[in-house]
Amino acid sequence: MRVNQLKSCLLALGVSTVLTLTGCADMQVGGGKNPVGGSAGGATSTGAAKTLEHCDHPLGTMAVEENTGDPWYAVLTGQYHLPSTVPLIRLMVQQSNCFVVVDRGQAMNSMMGERNLAASGQLRGTSNMGGGQMVAADYVMTPSIQFSQNTGGGGAALAGVGGGYGAIIGAIAGSMKSSEASTTMMLTDTRSGVQVAASQGSAKNIDFGMGGLLGQFGSGGGALGAYSQTPEGKVIAAAFLDSFNQMVKSVREYAPQRVAGGLGAGGQLGVDGASNPNAAGAASSYSLSDAQRKLTDLGLYTSKVDGLPGPGTSRALSTFQKANGLPVTGQLDAATASALQAR
Repeated sequence: MRVNQLKSCLLALGVSTVLTLTGCADMQVGGGKNPVGGSAGGATSTGAAKTLEHCDHPLGTMAVEENTGDPWYAVLTGQYHLPSTVPLIRLMVQQSNCFVVVDRGQAMNSMMGERNLAASGQLRGTSNMGGGQMVAADYVMTPSIQFSQNTGGGGAALAGVGGGYGAIIGAIAGSMKSSEASTTMMLTDTRSGVQVAASQGSAKNIDFGMGGLLGQFGSGGGALGAYSQTPEGKVIAAAFLDSFNQMVKSVREYAPQRVAGGLGAGGQLGVDGASNPNAAGAASSYSLSDAQRKLTDLGLYTSKVDGLPGPGTSRALSTFQKANGLPVTGQLDAATASALQAR
């Protein structure tokens, strides 16, 4: 039997045996389409993953910025030799049509260079390059990755099977590892600095490090050695896809978090020795008359605006509280006053 034929037979036997013994016969190994691919142009796209969430209309503009100083970035680029996650995520976001992507990376430096040329009078007068044209980023998305690799055993158990074949099967089993990536995405409002959404996603695959094994049979091991790194990229892309889908599902039903007295005004957790007017009487600055007028505008109150408590006022307050997920008390408490002022 020729070397190539022997190689194919041994690999087929070894991989088949390992998959059977580990119960992973239905899992994809190695190849396959990248979970994130294709293209996007405006609101249209081609080749997007079928599982990618899609929005009928964008929810705002978004910039994607990764912290290149975080440890995960060093693993991504150093150990796995993979590039920045920003292009991958930006493609996915635009394909989803859930946000309009604005550039805050290297392309922005080039844009500012063009504006500097315009300001210095170097561009033609018809260039239409001036101030007030750039679009603000309503939100900033910050991605991160958590890696996990659990090397599987099983080589020793198979080493005695079939003589020389068993040794090769054992080598394959010993090189099998479970590759998993967990990703997080944070979405921050650029005007207030408030985190409006956060999500976590994960993906897992099985990888076989067969480069060393094939080296026993001569050339050909190098290609599979490089191929053994490919699943990491696919697992990361799939994890980000999962994470983004989770975020989209949440922001579709977005409801702002409310704090009595307003955000950043002191909060409700009193600190010993500190004065916090919001912790007690936040409703004092918002009168019952104010509440009655607002409830009238909302169609919930039909009686006279007199600033006096009564059954009609209580019913209107209870209806408003129930509709806004507040404790139904029928009273103008601090949380209800804050919610009414926000409407």
